Amino acid sequence: WGVGWRRARMSDKKKNILVLFDVDGTLTDPRLPIREDMLQMLEQLREVVWTGMVGGSDLPKQQEQIGMDVLDRFDFCFPENGLQAFKMGEKLASQSLVGYLGEKKLQEFINFCLHYIADLDIPIKRGTFIEFRNGMLNVSPIGRNCSQKEREDFYEYDKEANIRKTFVEALQARFVDWNLKFSIGGQISFDVFPVGWDKTYCLNHVREYGFSEIHFFGDKTFEGGNDFEIYESPETIGHSVSSPADTLRVVSELFLSN
Repeated sequence: WGVGWRRARMSDKKKNILVLFDVDGTLTDPRLPIREDMLQMLEQLREVVWTGMVGGSDLPKQQEQIGMDVLDRFDFCFPENGLQAFKMGEKLASQSLVGYLGEKKLQEFINFCLHYIADLDIPIKRGTFIEFRNGMLNVSPIGRNCSQKEREDFYEYDKEANIRKTFVEALQARFVDWNLKFSIGGQISFDVFPVGWDKTYCLNHVREYGFSEIHFFGDKTFEGGNDFEIYESPETIGHSVSSPADTLRVVSELFLSN
């Protein structure tokens, strides 16, 4: 009865509007759990419009941040930019990076990244430098096993040293004909995926509903950021926010002030 209840609830929406949210830096602080005031806002918003979240991370990481019931908190959930997709808690078709590149090319790319990281002179390195996801690779020069403090320190260091930016430029030059996109997001890493597999990919799953408006909220909306393409898309109304607190403020002003 749960799915039927969710379907009924969707049909009772007051407005034919979809509001999509980035996760890190928009709904939550980077890699940290969502706050109770944000959960309350999302619950109120869902009574007014359709809601969805779209992030580069896979579903388990989004469950860590939003909650194990993340699929029930939104009408649409799009882990990995929508390469995994859920509508009313039900899984839709997915895409695979292995299927796109093939194992030989994938290993060539990963080997280049590992050699590059091995030669990097940075203050610290930890572990899990490359995380394989269904539709993308996440590459971290410091390694995803770093602590929260090490994560924050690297982020500040990278603002001056441009470690990620320079790394991406090297990959763009080496794999220029591979039709790959590189997107810097969060604090310690960047994503690699085929052109067109950025966050605009999730829009493929919602066009059939004929929404009168699709709003997107994200913090990395600058060129090269992982929210840029969907923020600039002619299919969306983009909102650039600076923090979860900013998201709360703008959403409340736009949708919950009446």
